[in-house]
Amino acid sequence: MTGTFITVEGVDGAGKSSHLDWLTQALQNIGKTVVLTREPGGTPLGEKLREMVLHEPMDLETETLIMFASRREHLARVILPALQAGDVVVSDRFTDATYAYQGGGRGVAFDKIEQLERWVQHDVQPDLTLLFDVPLEVAQARLAQGRAQLDKFEKESTDFFTKTRNAYLARAKAAPQRIAIIDSSQTLANTQQQIIDAVHARLGITLV
Repeated sequence: MTGTFITVEGVDGAGKSSHLDWLTQALQNIGKTVVLTREPGGTPLGEKLREMVLHEPMDLETETLIMFASRREHLARVILPALQAGDVVVSDRFTDATYAYQGGGRGVAFDKIEQLERWVQHDVQPDLTLLFDVPLEVAQARLAQGRAQLDKFEKESTDFFTKTRNAYLARAKAAPQRIAIIDSSQTLANTQQQIIDAVHARLGITLV
């Protein structure tokens, strides 16, 4: 595969969504063909599964299995074809989110997630993950101001988000060559500069 796979992660309210369109445009400005997608979702089937995961009560392991079912479809229909064509794929969440939310937040055993990851993804991993991070009180204030209706994850407790954030940070510590922590409590310009620096340092791509 000759393409580049970038994922964007962070707890709800961390501010990642505010920068997805900017990153896509910045890559397009230097001549890259970009596929912007998301998880859960990214395909017609995945979007149906997304609605179930975000709004329906279910067993924790059922939730995890649905995430990977959606991910397999996403890989087969969108991510792998784009990478094979030499495009840049930018995905709003990928498997780090499952480790953080279902593993860290919900308490699903990490070894079960690892088994599903190997089965569904084989050796496919992002080339770069941008992990948007803010203090939890900042994230929760942004959520309260930004949306009239919250999904079941956004309604979770502070303890849940503390565990989710800690799981994200632990993964960043374990894979510093792939995961770049972006302090998104900074100004818009400073946050974008951190993204520019991370993309250049880890991928050798200069954004303008």
